[in-house]
Amino acid sequence: MFRQTKSVFQKLRYLSFNGQQHTWRLKSTSARERALQYQPGQKIHGFTVKEVVAVPDLFLTAVKLTHDKTGAQYLHAARDDSNNLFSVQFRTTPMDSTGVPHILEHTVLCGSEKYPCRDPFFKMLNRSLSTFMNAFTASDYTMYPFSTQNGKDFQNLLSVYLDAVFFPCLREQDFWQEGWRLENEDPTDNNSPLMFKGVVFNEMKGAFSDNERLYAQHLQNKLYPDHTYSVVSGGEPLAIPDLTWEQLKQFHATHYHPSNARFFTYGDLPLEPHLKQIQEEALSKFACIDPKTEVPSQPRWTSPKEDHVTCSPDPLAPDPNKQNTVCVSYLLGDITDAFEGLTLSLLSSLMISGPNSPFYKSLIEPKLGTDFSSVVGYDGSTKEASFSIGLQGVDEEDIERVKQIISQTIDKIIENGFEERRIEALIHKLEIQIKHQTTNFGLSLASYIASSWNHDGDPVELLQISDSVAKFRQALKENPRFLQEKVRQYFKENTHRLTLSMSPEESYLEKQAKAEEEKLQKKIEVLSDSDRKQIYEKGLELLAAQSQTQDVSCLPALKVSDIEPTIPITPVQISTAGGVPVQYCEQPTNGLVYFRALCNLNTLPEDLKVFVPLFCSVITKMGCGALDYRQQAQQMELRTGGMSVSTQVITDCNELDTYEQGILLSSSCLERNLPHMFQLWSDIFNSPHFDDEERLRVLVMQSAQELANSIAYSGHLYAMTRAGRHLTPAGDLQETFGGMEQVTFMKRTAAMADLSQIIRTLPRLKIHLFNPNNMRCAINSTPEKVSDAAAHLEGFIKDVAKNRKERKPVRPNIIEKPINPLDDNGPRRKLISEPTFHPCPMKTFFQMPFPVNFVSESIRAVPFSHKDYASLCILARMMTAKFLHGEIREKGGAYGGGAKIGGGLFTFYSYRDPNTVQTLSAFGNGIEWAKSGKFTQQDIDEAKLSVFSAVDSPVGPADKGMGQFLSGVTDEMKQSHRQRLFAVDHKNLVDVAERYLSAGQKTCGVAILGPENDVIKKDPSWIIK
Repeated sequence: MFRQTKSVFQKLRYLSFNGQQHTWRLKSTSARERALQYQPGQKIHGFTVKEVVAVPDLFLTAVKLTHDKTGAQYLHAARDDSNNLFSVQFRTTPMDSTGVPHILEHTVLCGSEKYPCRDPFFKMLNRSLSTFMNAFTASDYTMYPFSTQNGKDFQNLLSVYLDAVFFPCLREQDFWQEGWRLENEDPTDNNSPLMFKGVVFNEMKGAFSDNERLYAQHLQNKLYPDHTYSVVSGGEPLAIPDLTWEQLKQFHATHYHPSNARFFTYGDLPLEPHLKQIQEEALSKFACIDPKTEVPSQPRWTSPKEDHVTCSPDPLAPDPNKQNTVCVSYLLGDITDAFEGLTLSLLSSLMISGPNSPFYKSLIEPKLGTDFSSVVGYDGSTKEASFSIGLQGVDEEDIERVKQIISQTIDKIIENGFEERRIEALIHKLEIQIKHQTTNFGLSLASYIASSWNHDGDPVELLQISDSVAKFRQALKENPRFLQEKVRQYFKENTHRLTLSMSPEESYLEKQAKAEEEKLQKKIEVLSDSDRKQIYEKGLELLAAQSQTQDVSCLPALKVSDIEPTIPITPVQISTAGGVPVQYCEQPTNGLVYFRALCNLNTLPEDLKVFVPLFCSVITKMGCGALDYRQQAQQMELRTGGMSVSTQVITDCNELDTYEQGILLSSSCLERNLPHMFQLWSDIFNSPHFDDEERLRVLVMQSAQELANSIAYSGHLYAMTRAGRHLTPAGDLQETFGGMEQVTFMKRTAAMADLSQIIRTLPRLKIHLFNPNNMRCAINSTPEKVSDAAAHLEGFIKDVAKNRKERKPVRPNIIEKPINPLDDNGPRRKLISEPTFHPCPMKTFFQMPFPVNFVSESIRAVPFSHKDYASLCILARMMTAKFLHGEIREKGGAYGGGAKIGGGLFTFYSYRDPNTVQTLSAFGNGIEWAKSGKFTQQDIDEAKLSVFSAVDSPVGPADKGMGQFLSGVTDEMKQSHRQRLFAVDHKNLVDVAERYLSAGQKTCGVAILGPENDVIKKDPSWIIK
């Protein structure tokens, strides 16, 4: 997987804490205390302890070690969290754009000395209870992380990962499959034309069809033109076919060495067994080398530069005539200076975040563009950081003006500085991010330290965030112009800055296709007849290898008996406040209170439904009560961890044609800020501001731009939503709220010259949505704060009581269900039932400016509580691993594909796929494969492990009890589902494949997003959009 990393501040969003999860490992002393007993200089299993530091803010102890023989670096973060993580990263610094580190990342996972079967990585997904398994290629490092809550599983995965990275097979066949190959279009027909195929080749073609991604890549390559950052580490599609198998093996030999490695472990498992296993299975077999992978500093320019690139036009852009991007990017200092990094990251937030920031006021509000450029703010993912500021959705005539405004804004910041309250709000935001507890904390830490550590920064220093914050406060105290001087130094007086503009070119895709065709013809021209014959034979060999049943007995595996038979119960109390039902859940939230409210839409007229997502996105950003939108944003930053509203469509867990429709209000705050948070909600309910058309236009344009940009990387989700549209009553609403229908609606809205109709519509929505009669609430907090939170909630309900109105539901069939299924007399939720609903088959094709497709087919199945739901869960997982992965990714060359069940629908999908009709056949063949019963008990057990690793993935204190609050799924129902999962057998699987999938194909929904397609155009059964 290729990724571009984010700024420290963005990464910190994901960096938060796990509630102390008590497991059998927490004997008398905690993991943190045990780790404090190590001493610098102590020798353990070939490693020497260098440093032991308690980091109380993050509830952990950091132990830094070095491997004696190879110099490999090691960091252990001991913390009382049972979701243990391992990661190894290598500094990978390619000097061309063939994508060698990315193709290598894929190929090392295709088999190793100890585990020579094809694709042990994907096989282990089904033999483990991992909570995370993946690999990432960044611009200058490649990282292999996994996490699991099971100690035995940790050892198994560690063994597979170590063998994969240090002793991979790197077979030529795996290079062809994962990287690139020349092959007949139909590998079984040597007269069919030759074409380029390969997983990474198609992944990168897909990645470069995303204009935001394309721009970011150009910007980095041009700002750092002299070394590794000037190339595309993920691979430029037209350069990938220049890579040879020999070059791949050579890159592995020089870069994947312990002397070039950084190991990180996290969690409550003891350190010593990790060190012993890593030493014995890998490091003892290597000597020290000088890997020579250092990245030199970029030589500084003496004068600024300008450049221009092109991209494909976006048919969904809010304004087709305004599709230019322009941005100024500045080269900053070395990221290994942790304090300077934090300072610049905070400074970046002050300059661009929220409506009170100077660049928001000067660039976004004059509506010169639709939103900030795709690259914006501080980026600490390269050896020397950068800061970028600019706009997308700009008219060509305004480009010069944008550049002037950027320069003037910098002058103004140097002159005026920042308000103290904004700095306080920012530090408050940091405090909340540090207190908020997520379930993948280990992974967040690994990502957070990766870039700096990669260039020999001190990872322990990065973890000591509050030391840096204290230093930051001190610097401001000693010199009130501290930040202004930084702005002068890094922006005003910085000659290493690049202004890059990007504009759409009508013939862009045509040119790309032509360049690929020319590249292909060059390769084909030099082929002799025997070469062609060899290509055909190699294609057949690969196809045979892909079709062969694998012997995976060499791989370690957990057994179904290793899975916990029961789930821990999360106690919740249900009562009322001011006549509104409330669910309280006591959790170790680390001093935060989480509030949610679900308001149903049952009285909302049908013609207003398409406006609901827009209402949700603007309602907390227009101002309320005595506050204008700027003051409101400031209060939210000072007093809360964020306030948001989103749409909810929840299929009933018992009835497929019954669903709940609503909007969900979510917010959190430090305990001391409870009254302030509820006051803000009261003002939003009682007196939201809707009449500022200028402000509304800014928000509408941003929203339309975001939706248009999301299709290139979430195309499969849009295809899945559309495929399910006519199969359940909820499906239609999901398409209205979150499908292509919403994207086109927002594009039309953004194009309106006059928004007064929208301004008149929003208050009509508010009357129906913010009605306490249609509301239920939930609070998660520490036991000590529940009564306090309840009192403030009661006050809020009283404050908004004037919005109460008995209104008639729009749909006739409203059914009521108790919120607590065990208490028939308690508070109830109102659902919509459509007992006469008839599913309708429909095939829709959306023509898009992409070189790859997103394909989906959806079949009506059963709801969560149905006895067959568990069998369909196991079947979806098994079909994905045992059939669809081979057909769609390995043979078809798509980046991904599979099957899943949810919302009562069984859905097939593919991602960044060169094929369409072939993929639809693969879906159909998958059903035939399942009906034929050609799978073993081992296949079923593996699918169960994979399903349970998702079912049992950890839940943070903020989200405990949410399943019951939103969907009415209680712990008892989850336990029944669990027992049904354990009980699924071969006969059940063949039976559900026949009864639901085979029978359901007659009324399935199909949707494809992709480039022009002649076969589909000629087929009258398709609707072309």
